[in-house]
Amino acid sequence: MKFKSQRIAYWFFAAAMLLFTLQIVYGFFMGFARIGMDGLHDWIPFNTARAVHTNLLVVWLLLGFMGAAYFIIPEEADRELCWPRLAWAQLISFLLVGVVAIAGYHVNWWEGRKFLEIPRPLDYLVVVNILVFLANIGMTIWKGRRHTTTSLVLYFGLFAAALLYLPGMIDFDNQTLDSFYRWWVVHLWVEGVWELIMGALLCYLLIKLTGVDREVVEKWLYIIVGLTFLSGILGTGHHYYYIGAPKYWLMVGGIFSALEPLAFLGMAIYALSMSKKGGRRHPNRAALNWTLGSALMSFVGAGFLGMAHTLPQVNMYTHGTLVTAMHGHMAFWGAYAMINLAMIAYALPILTGRKLWDNVAARYGFWLSNLGMVGMTGAFAVAGITQVNLERRLGMDFLAVQTEIEVHFIGLLLAATLFTVGVLLYLWNFVKFGLPSDEAASSDVRAAEEPGPGSGDSKAMAAS
Repeated sequence: MKFKSQRIAYWFFAAAMLLFTLQIVYGFFMGFARIGMDGLHDWIPFNTARAVHTNLLVVWLLLGFMGAAYFIIPEEADRELCWPRLAWAQLISFLLVGVVAIAGYHVNWWEGRKFLEIPRPLDYLVVVNILVFLANIGMTIWKGRRHTTTSLVLYFGLFAAALLYLPGMIDFDNQTLDSFYRWWVVHLWVEGVWELIMGALLCYLLIKLTGVDREVVEKWLYIIVGLTFLSGILGTGHHYYYIGAPKYWLMVGGIFSALEPLAFLGMAIYALSMSKKGGRRHPNRAALNWTLGSALMSFVGAGFLGMAHTLPQVNMYTHGTLVTAMHGHMAFWGAYAMINLAMIAYALPILTGRKLWDNVAARYGFWLSNLGMVGMTGAFAVAGITQVNLERRLGMDFLAVQTEIEVHFIGLLLAATLFTVGVLLYLWNFVKFGLPSDEAASSDVRAAEEPGPGSGDSKAMAAS
């Protein structure tokens, strides 16, 4: 750990892991409700559980991104964080907003807009919180002794994510207009600017874990950014097919949605080629597995499965069905959850001074969670295709169809159990690493932190 202020990242990571665990609990509430075991309905009805589940996802991923920024930016800028105490205040206030929002969902205090249910007064607090965060890392970059492509792309992605939160705060009486601008937040986050954040984190991790020259890795990052903006922005059109928007969105959304997998395919090729070029020398195999796994799973979930049901001819039948849940679970897991887990797996040994990266919990945690997610995706796929056939093609009643597909949710719960065991093993390792300590500055940990021979970072240090 080169700079003391990097320690703040640990507490963002810890908060993210806590909320991730809570998200899984609410997922089980919904899973059991789907098979008729809805004993908690009076306290936690399905709509409340769904709102908490999806919004916890957004909050813990943002906490992970913030923690990653607080870890990466001081190192990339080669200076301490400008205002460490402000970072602490920002973490506490962000968690308070999250706790109040979750409590509000249980008493029906929400906006009622999917993914953006947070009550309006809390929206303003979120904006202030994010502005503080951006000011902190932005000033650190500005005053830094060096400026890297990785840090600049990461900052731009975070800044754009904050900017695109604002359209979701505009009130519209017209449902079509409301839905039109809501997707400026949701789609352009997850299929636009969050991809920039993912690309920057992937770039940083590949530089550190593979030993490939920074110049080579960062050139690839420019290509990823270009593909993301080409396909992701106009790909928003696949949300506009049937909400009353002009018909030209069928063509625009169809064409650019078909191009969106290219960005994720580029990330997968990028990660694998850099790993092969660098020889995979870094001893932290857990971080490398999560990094490469993120690139591959994001292509399958966000790229391939996304395109599979966003073409207009297909989406006419699949829109608003469990096919969307199939795509969404694998996409969020591969693209954003796994890159956060990769970043945490890399940072923890450096923050704590303990090298626990290649133990049984790390290996089984990776494989069981990913196998469980593949199983969940398969269960959602079978349930969704059955739903489309019975409800959209044969015209069966919605509730009758839900009864018919209950059996598939038994399989989903079994897969979710396997997934949860893997996550718990990851969390066990997180706890075993302990708290950040002064031991993290010991020479053996610094040696493990350094990239392999031939890397751009190594050359820069040798030159200095």
